[in-house]
Amino acid sequence: MVVLVYSPLGSGLLTGSFIPETTFEKTDWRSRSSGFTGETFRHNLAIVDKHEDFAADEGTSVSRLAIAWTLVQPGVHVAIVGAPTADVDLTTDDFAEIDRLTADAVPVSGASPEGIARA
Repeated sequence: MVVLVYSPLGSGLLTGSFIPETTFEKTDWRSRSSGFTGETFRHNLAIVDKHEDFAADEGTSVSRLAIAWTLVQPGVHVAIVGAPTADVDLTTDDFAEIDRLTADAVPVSGASPEGIARA
């Protein structure tokens, strides 16, 4: 089985470009997503902030860390990304730390093809 990961950067959540006050245009599906509004959005941004420190210690960005983590997951062969990346070598301890930092994140679903067609 081959797995293709769509949006390993969490539809922008893992780019570091959002703050709790970020809002999205009415035509952007994220403006209607509970994952990108309200307390869930603020909660997950706080988790991204924790990853910022870890990524900095590794000499990389959260975006690159997320892509590297995605590509080494069992079964993942392809990840569609919209940002430049570089090789990031993650150790077993790095994976454990990422899992620890992410443990209480709230899952966020991306846009479905049907949702995009209606936007």
